[in-house]
Amino acid sequence: MVNKVRRTIQNSPLNETGKKRFPVGHTGTLDPLATGLLVLLLGKYTKRAPELTKLDKTYEVTMTLGQTSTTGDDEGIKTAVSDIRPSKQQLRAVLASFVGDSMQTPPLYSAVKVNGQRAYKLARQGKEVELKARPVRIESIELTGYEYPVATFTAHVSSGTYIRSLVEDVGKQLQSGAYMSGLRRTAVGPFTLENAMTMPELSVEMIEKKAFQK
Repeated sequence: MVNKVRRTIQNSPLNETGKKRFPVGHTGTLDPLATGLLVLLLGKYTKRAPELTKLDKTYEVTMTLGQTSTTGDDEGIKTAVSDIRPSKQQLRAVLASFVGDSMQTPPLYSAVKVNGQRAYKLARQGKEVELKARPVRIESIELTGYEYPVATFTAHVSSGTYIRSLVEDVGKQLQSGAYMSGLRRTAVGPFTLENAMTMPELSVEMIEKKAFQK
């Protein structure tokens, strides 16, 4: 997306800087299977990346119970854990227990750096990776649907929170196992999916309307 936006602006009147490589950045990538909002930074606003990356985020999450996954999501190898079928009340109670401050260990297959290398690259090489728990905050969680083995919920979380780890931790609490089978980011701080543009809509005119209004 960064390269596509840069190419779109590069040879347009929007490139007032005249730079051969128009500055474009982002405020955090999504998991490969995830969809939703990606906030891009243009021109001088790329300098605000460290600040904007720390904004809270909101997700719509799909969770599958009864199994775990080597990657924590639908792309990994699944292992059956239990045929326990938690009730909606049990599921709602466990989700609510994660609201607040806690320590969370990032997924093995993540972009966290270990001795200068990405954890997922080391994991794919079969090397042992030890990831340290880090502080995160779950502002709110709301169960939006449940028909075993699939549950859906929305989560408003601090930057640095891994939804895959949250889902795995929920599965452990339920003693049923769980993995993330769907993820959609709907908000990053004040920026929402409702006001975003889709890839087919991407054009100089649309970028000017969305990002270059005086």
